[in-house]
Amino acid sequence: MPLPDRIERTLELHHPPDKVWNALTTAEGLGSWFGSRAEIDDLCPGGTVRVWWDDDGPHTLSIQTVEPPRRFAFTWPIEGLPPSDPRRTHVEISLAPTPTGTRLMVVDTGFAQLPDHLANAYEGNVSGWTTELAELAEYLDAAA
Repeated sequence: MPLPDRIERTLELHHPPDKVWNALTTAEGLGSWFGSRAEIDDLCPGGTVRVWWDDDGPHTLSIQTVEPPRRFAFTWPIEGLPPSDPRRTHVEISLAPTPTGTRLMVVDTGFAQLPDHLANAYEGNVSGWTTELAELAEYLDAAA
């Protein structure tokens, strides 16, 4: 059976879009919840982000879209494939203002291109987004 192609997560945050945007698109913000450290080279399409999880990394993200403060997208390597493999998943993070803060939506796509034996890559991202988005909410609440 083929893998599902996408992971979607929605998070309601009690913080304004600009604050959430900064948590997504600055090295200090990103490295505080998405991994343990981040570096951003050129926050524009074609730029790169490097992220470390403790001693694991860097993981290189290729920036695709930057539309402050509402849309940020990147591609990144798929766990289990060699670094030279050109297959990537595409992550799009959208922000929308709400009466109480910001609705954040993450869509991670591109898993259908993987063979079944790499199902753990899909499952890893499913659990990873749950963990990372909880850490984003904790980071924003602590910085309030």
